[in-house]
Amino acid sequence: MLTRHHHPIAAIATAPGRGAVGIVRVSGQNVAPIIAALCGRPLAARQATYLPFRDATGQVIDQGLAIHFPAPHSYTGEDVLELQAHGGPVVLQLLLARCLQAGAALNPATGQPWLPQLRVAQPGEFTERAFLNDKIDLAQAEAIADLIDASTETAARSAARSMSGEFSHEVNALLAQLIHLRMLVEATLDFPEEDIDFLQQADAQGQLMRLQATLAGVMRRASQGAILREGIKVVIAGQPNAGKSSLLNALAGAELAIVTPIAGTTRDKVSQLIQIEGVPLHVVDTAGLREALDEVEKIGVERAWAEIESADAVLFLHDLTRHDALANPHDAINYIADDARIARAIALKLPQNTPVIEVWNKSDRASPAMLDPLKPGAGGVLISAKTGAGLELLRQQLLRVVGWQAAPEGVFMARERHVQALRRVEAQLATAASQLQAARPALDLLAEDLRQAQLHLGEITGEFSSDDLLGEIFSRFCIGK
Repeated sequence: MLTRHHHPIAAIATAPGRGAVGIVRVSGQNVAPIIAALCGRPLAARQATYLPFRDATGQVIDQGLAIHFPAPHSYTGEDVLELQAHGGPVVLQLLLARCLQAGAALNPATGQPWLPQLRVAQPGEFTERAFLNDKIDLAQAEAIADLIDASTETAARSAARSMSGEFSHEVNALLAQLIHLRMLVEATLDFPEEDIDFLQQADAQGQLMRLQATLAGVMRRASQGAILREGIKVVIAGQPNAGKSSLLNALAGAELAIVTPIAGTTRDKVSQLIQIEGVPLHVVDTAGLREALDEVEKIGVERAWAEIESADAVLFLHDLTRHDALANPHDAINYIADDARIARAIALKLPQNTPVIEVWNKSDRASPAMLDPLKPGAGGVLISAKTGAGLELLRQQLLRVVGWQAAPEGVFMARERHVQALRRVEAQLATAASQLQAARPALDLLAEDLRQAQLHLGEITGEFSSDDLLGEIFSRFCIGK
């Protein structure tokens, strides 16, 4: 354990601002001096006690509930004291200051501090100590932050499943299978081939195939969990006046963007977080893509292209009324040519696997001749942002193209780093399978492939993690958690 973790820590554990209740939390190897200083008497373990909290002169700071969680049966695995007071920021700061003052006091019997210097906790340090003291693993620790940050009910439920250990259980089951297979390979290396073939007798190839199949299932669920956590960035692109802002408003169910018949009304991006079946979507309305008429619009168009390049999915919006060659022959030719030019530019700027959905807007004003070729199944999505026609089909198409398939109740929360670690495991197991299928397997290389796969799996739960990774993860937590 790092030296700084020998020091007790204290922090305000509730969000900044005023509220009915606020919490100050203390954690360390021995919080008895803090309890004595603020509460004036010992506390029964894990029982809420209503009493006054006093300052160094004996004056009452506030009255509230004090709860003592003796080690190791606490959130951090250390002694924990929680003071639940009225949620005013001044009151909570006074309580925190009193805790720090008591933590610096000297024991009159020895002249030494009662305990190592109490200090203010760093972001995420309570949860970090829970991880270091084996109360939770790294995936569970991350799920705690994900639960706090969840933007939809589905995401919150998935984070709760990961926090309770469901994802970790899946990973540990994979580890158990992998370790057993490693044991067989290592045993085979230690014995002459003519005496015993451990791998053939134990069906090592079958075990590896089953391991790969189980891994594939975990990867599918982890990928769904990553979508829930990260959300999907959806950029609405197209020529001016195609109805991009109207579509944003229709998807969000609110008048977020200004809508006028004047081309070029949107000069900058407008973003809104929405959800479809519990999946968070960050929808971005952008300036119309054309040769800018002034400097302000030029900046807006440049920003539009920047948003498109970073999108997880693009809705390329077409104006059906301007594609109608019968009604407007000259305008239609130019408009269709510009749409084709924009489509080529989008294809060049986007990563190869980023989906682009062709969306045909203003179906309520288009002629039957324009609508017939765009019936369901003919490609693209036919909508009217004004009337709402086709929006549900567009929502389902969005979920499909970004890979959302799992039933929400079966998904656990995962992060992109988890998905990448599982992909590295998949690659190592594929290499191991190739070795095992060879006429004369290189058993030392096979053993190394399996060892590397185990290391990558261990990264997820924190069994094998660098201090840099831990610092990066826990620094993103709030102070007091």
